[in-house]
Amino acid sequence: MVLYKLEDFEPSYRDSFEGRDIKGLGVYTQGTDEKVGTVNDVLVDEEGHFRYLVVDLGFWIFGKKVLLPIGRANVDYNADRVYTIGLTREQAEDLPEFDERQALDYDYEERVRGIYRRPENYTRSLEASAPLDTTPVDTSYTTPNYNRDSYTYENEPSLYNINEQDHQTLRLYEERLIASKQRRKTGEVTIGKRVETDTARVAVPIEKERVVIERVTPADAGTPVSAREANFREGNVARVELYEETPDIRKEAVLREEVRVRKVVDHDTVEAQETVRREELEVNAPNLPVEEL
Repeated sequence: MVLYKLEDFEPSYRDSFEGRDIKGLGVYTQGTDEKVGTVNDVLVDEEGHFRYLVVDLGFWIFGKKVLLPIGRANVDYNADRVYTIGLTREQAEDLPEFDERQALDYDYEERVRGIYRRPENYTRSLEASAPLDTTPVDTSYTTPNYNRDSYTYENEPSLYNINEQDHQTLRLYEERLIASKQRRKTGEVTIGKRVETDTARVAVPIEKERVVIERVTPADAGTPVSAREANFREGNVARVELYEETPDIRKEAVLREEVRVRKVVDHDTVEAQETVRREELEVNAPNLPVEEL
């Protein structure tokens, strides 16, 4: 059976006690009003049921802590005290020391239970649980023999059941708004490409050759020449080749730009309101003295 410290099991446990904290309350013997120690912590089981109060014996036995089963404790918040049922300071001294650094196993708990099972403690617990009952208390008691593999705290209600007569708690409830978030799809953006055509113009300077025939009168015109030089003939006497440039236009693909696609998160606050209910205490006690703390 695994046990947990109360605050480790439920960090907000004080809310169930209206802000009061059982830790720090003084522990006193029932009837003799003799202080035994101080509540140092509370141990609960896996379902959150109180099983033990860790009692620091303080300066009486400096530094020693012992376990008090919750069934042997009577919590009085009005007096800020815890009263032990059927336990004295001398018997608390016989209890094995509680060390939170060591495992809390069945054998250790059996040593603790053995102290509280002593006949004198058993008788005191019966008498303290019904102090106003005039019926004779049955003091016969046989030390039980339990199986370590099947033992449960319900086997010994005198040790682990809270005395409802001594612990009456009325819980008032209220509703509160729980804000949560749901992620839903609002749309989809598709990124694609399309090809558009356009007419591009480019200016290319080119060269064309042409023949220019220019007739001029030489400076020695009229001067006689020899028959050999004056070679009268027909046909082609000169050849000139003409060239021109033509534009060579072709296309090539080049990188124009990059498009980067990413998502960004915009933050916003959405306010909502709803009607909640709360229970309030109504006391109906006409002409009776009632004190509300």
